[in-house]
Parts: sequence; C-alpha cells; structure tokens
Amino acid sequence: MSTVSLIAVAALWGAAAGVFLPRAAYRLSVPSEEEWRERCPGGHAIRGWIGRARCGECTDDPSYGPSVPLLSLATALVCAALAAATDTRPELAVWLLLAPVGVLLAVVDFRVQRLPDALTLPLAVAALVLLGAVALVPEHTGDWLTALLGALSLGSGYFVLFLINPGGMGFGDVKLALGTGAVLGWYGWATVMLGTLAGFLLGALYGGVLVVARKAGRKTAIPFGPFLIAGAYVGLLIGAYTA
Repeated sequence: MSTVSLIAVAALWGAAAGVFLPRAAYRLSVPSEEEWRERCPGGHAIRGWIGRARCGECTDDPSYGPSVPLLSLATALVCAALAAATDTRPELAVWLLLAPVGVLLAVVDFRVQRLPDALTLPLAVAALVLLGAVALVPEHTGDWLTALLGALSLGSGYFVLFLINPGGMGFGDVKLALGTGAVLGWYGWATVMLGTLAGFLLGALYGGVLVVARKAGRKTAIPFGPFLIAGAYVGLLIGAYTA
C-alpha cells in the first residue's frame, strides 16, 4: 500500500471512529463525585455508550453533547498524521486504535476537568499489551521494555508532582501519564522527554493566554489532560518520523 493510500485509510478510520465518540463524551462529562449520565437533557434514558449523541424521543432539540462533525474531523486528522509519520510499520495499528480514546479523554477533561478511570487505566494496559504483540513482528521500530519503563517513569514523575501540588495536578493526570509514557517510551527516552516537555509547554501557553485574556487568574485550575495528550501526540509524531 502506498503512503497516500495508507494516510487516506487512516483518515477514514479516524472519521468513522469519531462518529461514535459523542455519546460517550456526553455520558462521561460529569464532575468526579457524580455517576455517569443515564439520561439526555430532555430526561429520556440513553441506550449504550457509543454513537451519536441524539435522542429519538426528543422533538424540539434531539441532539446533545459534542459535535459529531468536529469530533470526526479531529480524530481523522490525528489518525492521518500518525499514518504519515509511522508509514507501514506495524505499530501504526496500535496508534490508530488508541487515538480515538485519546481524543475522547481530551474532550471529557476539557468539559469537566475529569479523566475517568474507565478510560485512563485501560489505555495504559492496552498500550503495553498491544505494543508487546507488535514487538513480536520483525518490521517494528521500537522497544517494549522502554515502553514499560517509560510508563512507570512518567507515571511516577506525575505522582510526585501530584504529591507536591495536588491542586495543580490531578490524580487522573497521573494515571493518564502511564499510558502516554508507554506510547512515548516505545520510541526511546528522547521521545519521552520531548512529549513530556511539549505537554507542559502547551499547557503553560494555554494558561498564559487565559490570563492575558482575563478569563483566568494565576491560580485558576485548568484541565491538563488535553495538553498531556497533545504533548504525547507531538512526541509520538516526531518519534515515529525519525525512527
């Protein structure tokens, strides 16, 4: 398969996967002390976790939750870029499977500053298991042991930051760091450091813009998960391209 065809297939996969994210994003976007949403804004029961956020019983405004086209486009772009950087190496399958979960986590954290355990911990386990399988394929470019150590190192580092400043670093970020550390570690320690630094820089830039725009103060809490994910994405793209 040519590179152009591979990118097109990855984009189609991302677009299709993004269509199924809005309902889960709506149900998961609740404060940490609350149960997952069981009903639409009109009070009708929501069936299932994946699919469009649209209620067949609501007549006035059946749609709810995040925009389907926006999530579909975002996931398509992420998957296409990963395919362009990774090319035909077998670890691309892992990146494409995990990318929609990363998009979903970023959306939920932006909406309610929560990173659900139902996604963060399985993400870390899935990353290590899938990369372990890819490590058995001769054409791979990466190292599973470094992926494991990257997960443990980044998770431990974020845990220390959480202990130092619980108000600035949530425990959900610590658990998410296990998964991002695994995918970054696949391409080596330089990629781990690059992805981590990119996440902090993006988060600081976002916070700085809010302060300048007077929409937040210096001590205002912001969701860090989306920037942790974005930093990992930047690091993964560069790591895959240079591997």
